[in-house]
Amino acid sequence: MATSASPLHPYWPRHLRLDNFVPNDCPAWHLLAGLFSVSGVLVVTTWLLSGHAAVIPLGTWRRLSLCWFAVCGFIHMVIEGWFSLYHEDLLGDQAFLSQLWKEYAKGDSRYILNDNFMICMETITACLWGPLSIWIVIAFLRQQPLRFVLQLVVSVGQIYGDVLYFLTEHRDGFQHGELGHPLYFWFYFVFMNALWLVLPGILVLDSVKQLTHAQSLLDSKATKAKSKQN
Repeated sequence: MATSASPLHPYWPRHLRLDNFVPNDCPAWHLLAGLFSVSGVLVVTTWLLSGHAAVIPLGTWRRLSLCWFAVCGFIHMVIEGWFSLYHEDLLGDQAFLSQLWKEYAKGDSRYILNDNFMICMETITACLWGPLSIWIVIAFLRQQPLRFVLQLVVSVGQIYGDVLYFLTEHRDGFQHGELGHPLYFWFYFVFMNALWLVLPGILVLDSVKQLTHAQSLLDSKATKAKSKQN
């Protein structure tokens, strides 16, 4: 009597055939510890830098926002940049970042299926939002006039990409991960990506407030100049 063999991989949908899959030899906690350790070092380094290298003193909120953009720069350029370059080789590769992506793909298998949307989205993110995130840190430290424009552009771009990320999976019926799984669905898929909706949303409001105030001052100055001419 014929029996259906269990898939030799941890990904969804379970009927996927992944002949070139090589299981990770690093435990999940090792991969996550590496990711969060580097992110923690970046946060501490940027916090200290923003307290000593800024042209003018920055408040706590502004320094925390620079820590966020420093981490964004790292994740976008290094981690997502790795995916953009090596997405075709992830399944059989055992480099640390490849294993990190294979672990994350347990919550969203589109990352190991050469999904066109993922490749395009992550390439744009790595090439644009990554370098611009680092520029934002520099722009605030040096008080460059473009700083809030950059913050607005990057934050809107992050939100747009994240909304498309969630909506495309919703339209696919959440078939690329185990719906409701506490780690793979709620932490990897929902929480880790929701950060790029909530925090950029706050930063968009911050940018709009600052730019609106600057425009109001410019308009007021132009009005006064016109009144003097009359």
